[in-house]
Amino acid sequence: MAPTTTHTPQALLAAAAAGDPVELEAVLTVFDALPAVDVEAMIGEWDGTIVRTGHRGEGRLAQLGWVGKTFRAPDDVDPIVGHDAAGERVASPVLGAASLRRVAYRGITTATMIYDHHPILDHFRAIDADTVLGLMDAKGDDEPLAFLLRRV
Repeated sequence: MAPTTTHTPQALLAAAAAGDPVELEAVLTVFDALPAVDVEAMIGEWDGTIVRTGHRGEGRLAQLGWVGKTFRAPDDVDPIVGHDAAGERVASPVLGAASLRRVAYRGITTATMIYDHHPILDHFRAIDADTVLGLMDAKGDDEPLAFLLRRV
């Protein structure tokens, strides 16, 4: 299947839900058009979906059983949440904890999750009050990993 090239949030949401590939340029166009997110707006439980652009980290997240993120407070974040044997949400210890701060990225200062012990920043932009598009910017990567979060 050819990657989605439509530059709208709705097309991006549909492609991600279907597991269809999306061109990174389309993701970046959508991201750049979206408004910033306040740190306080991120507090809560979020389900995650990988936006398939071909980034090498997509397979790693799948191996970890990543299903979302939990933001309890700006300094109390579980960046990798999976399910235990009973199906309950649990934090994965693999990448540790994180914090939320406002960081300038691609021209806009927005809520950004900063991993405590890894050179990784996840930048967020709002699709709506309960859906955000995230770009994971990791030191050494040429391109960001894209994902969606929906409030639980």
